[in-house]
Amino acid sequence: MPAANNLTQGAPGSGTQITFLKIGPYRITNPFMLAPMAGITDAPFRRLCRRFGAAMTTSEMTTADIGLWKTAKSQRRLDLDMDATPRVVQIAGSDPAQLALAATLCVERGADIIDINMGCPAKKVCKQLAGSALLRDPLLVERILAAVVAAVDVPVTLKMRTGWDPDHRNGVEIAKIAADNGIQALAIHGRTRACRYKGSAEYATIARIKNAVDIPIIANGDITCAEKSLEVLRLSGADGLMIGRAARGRPWIFRELNHYFDNETHLTPLEKNEVRDIMLDHLNDLYQFYGDTTGVRVARKHLTWYCAGLKKAEEFRSRVVRVDSASEQIRLTRMFFGEPAGDDILAV
Repeated sequence: MPAANNLTQGAPGSGTQITFLKIGPYRITNPFMLAPMAGITDAPFRRLCRRFGAAMTTSEMTTADIGLWKTAKSQRRLDLDMDATPRVVQIAGSDPAQLALAATLCVERGADIIDINMGCPAKKVCKQLAGSALLRDPLLVERILAAVVAAVDVPVTLKMRTGWDPDHRNGVEIAKIAADNGIQALAIHGRTRACRYKGSAEYATIARIKNAVDIPIIANGDITCAEKSLEVLRLSGADGLMIGRAARGRPWIFRELNHYFDNETHLTPLEKNEVRDIMLDHLNDLYQFYGDTTGVRVARKHLTWYCAGLKKAEEFRSRVVRVDSASEQIRLTRMFFGEPAGDDILAV
């Protein structure tokens, strides 16, 4: 049975009481968590977000087909955050026995929580009848959840969407199946699979799910600023929030959200040297984790996201994503921040 929530606090200005959630024995220390994102939330990015106050981070989605785990890509995705508690690994697949075995092996490697992906809308995932494609088959959902929960002695959680398409929002049905089969928390993106990331997330379905089940609910989707975080908590009644795309190039969003939640005031924007140091630390962590060659390639997308929030960064972005060496990425980054641009460089 899921552990009861044990801490209630009023969110300033939200008009609601927020109950911080527990997942099994693990108390999540604030409402703001990093959403798992394939190709983004690797170990270096998770470390960075925890540094700025993300209460929980989850690995990138990892295939449940253990025959593919020998690849360098899978090995990196299975890299556990040994300095983090809880250590959460997300697995994806459609075969109950395969998922159960993968969960068992992840626990043996040190995972504290197993998260099952039924939210990814990517075509290549859904073609394998995994991710959000599973929402079309509640019977298979039940078989998967029952198998994984029975296979491991750690909490199992589920990441899902509100349904398959706007005419088939069966999130409440899936949530009840999850709760009945021992799932200890649900993270719900406020879109259907068909919506992908188009339009706006809706939170009414999440609120209905919250009222329908007695396990912790985490809302996800379009949470881009402090004011929006309180609005989503109020509209959904959720116990916590997962931040995904808004953290790209802006990992300090967790510090901003926590400060606003506690004080209902905004933090002073980061100074130029702070942004520089965050970016340089991130780059160096990427090179160490992936090696220089792969690290440079991975760094390009993160640099692009950082530049989206910086003033007068177009020329810098154009140059820094085209170089082939770690030393040149570092040099160009230092040069950009060394140019006179005033103290206020954040575009947002």
